[in-house]
Amino acid sequence: MSALAADRPRQAVILAGGRGTRMAPLTDTRPKAMIEFHGKPFLEYILEQLREQGFTEVLLLLGYLPEAIVDHFGDGSRLGLAVDYSITDPDDLTAHRMKVAAPQLHERFLLLYCDNYWPLRMDDLWDRYVRSGKPAQITVYANEDGYSRDSVIVGEDGAVTVFDRSRTTPGLSGVEIGYAILERSVLALLPDEDELFEQAVYPPLAARGELGAYVTRHRYYSVGTVARLPLTESFFARRPTVFLDRDGVLNRKPPRAEYVRQPSELEWLPGALDALRELNEAGFRVLVISNQAGIARGAMSEDDLAAVHRKLVGDAEAAGGKIEQIYHCPHGWDDGCDCRKPSPGMLFRAQREHDLDLSRIAFIGDDERDAQAAVAAGCRPVLLSEHCLLGDAVGELVAEQEAVPV
Repeated sequence: MSALAADRPRQAVILAGGRGTRMAPLTDTRPKAMIEFHGKPFLEYILEQLREQGFTEVLLLLGYLPEAIVDHFGDGSRLGLAVDYSITDPDDLTAHRMKVAAPQLHERFLLLYCDNYWPLRMDDLWDRYVRSGKPAQITVYANEDGYSRDSVIVGEDGAVTVFDRSRTTPGLSGVEIGYAILERSVLALLPDEDELFEQAVYPPLAARGELGAYVTRHRYYSVGTVARLPLTESFFARRPTVFLDRDGVLNRKPPRAEYVRQPSELEWLPGALDALRELNEAGFRVLVISNQAGIARGAMSEDDLAAVHRKLVGDAEAAGGKIEQIYHCPHGWDDGCDCRKPSPGMLFRAQREHDLDLSRIAFIGDDERDAQAAVAAGCRPVLLSEHCLLGDAVGELVAEQEAVPV
């Protein structure tokens, strides 16, 4: 192991001092990070995530109503963390907060915003950072759905070439969302006058070619605007969900280059309907993810496929199961789309439409392409075989879910 690899950060620093005026009146009596979802403050979800990802220390940079946060989290021991605080004036900007906290910062740390939550994949984040050799790396939401306003340009080499918080530069593509790995040395870029930390530090780093980017297609969730609160509420509901491939998992798989073209050709695999019933009884949402190149090849039409899927859904319901939605890719093998597995496009579409946390979802398939799509999306791949049938995999998922504390 290299010295750099051994220095993977164990400290997370969270900017949590602003007044949150855009969230009034919710923030009249509490910081925005303390807005609750399902009985738990937003900030607590972040801290739990950090613990799950191997962090041991958290430094909270506070300003507005700090006692609401300090009284709730204390020293962090209740969450299995060592939590410390740096408290400055509520009207200080983040550059000043970081200067004041400098003596408490580790040589390398993870910097987050208190109002953004993204399913952190620290192993991937760290691997990208180590390979880049840069002193700083931000996380960028690809923003393919126009969820927010773009603020960066990322080059083909993974380096940020433009960071523009004003969002006026032509060609911006992607949104900086925090989850930044930084060396403490970047604080030398902070000016004498107070301003936002990211505005002071990221543009000069980008100009030097010293700012890397980890680009993600997984939507982030926030307490930054009132309009996003329903999405965040849905996301943190964490309804149990499973992805299933279709052919070879639910129904008998046709030979290569052949397709289930009409309902009469759909043949359920033994135990598949029982597995769907078990998932339904356990409260799981079932989403089917299927490549259907027969449409592009002219072997069948979209209407043909819809008829097959009506039978699939109807048979499942008759047996006590439920398939909530079916996603399919109609493109050919060589069309270069981003939805045909092993590309993860269908999984990211499902993520956005159902406010899923893909890091908590299994994708059960029978083909290596299913596993590759799962890994690319951050899901857990489960490949069926003669030693692992659908009923076995479903039984394990249900048992795991029953063991999760309420």
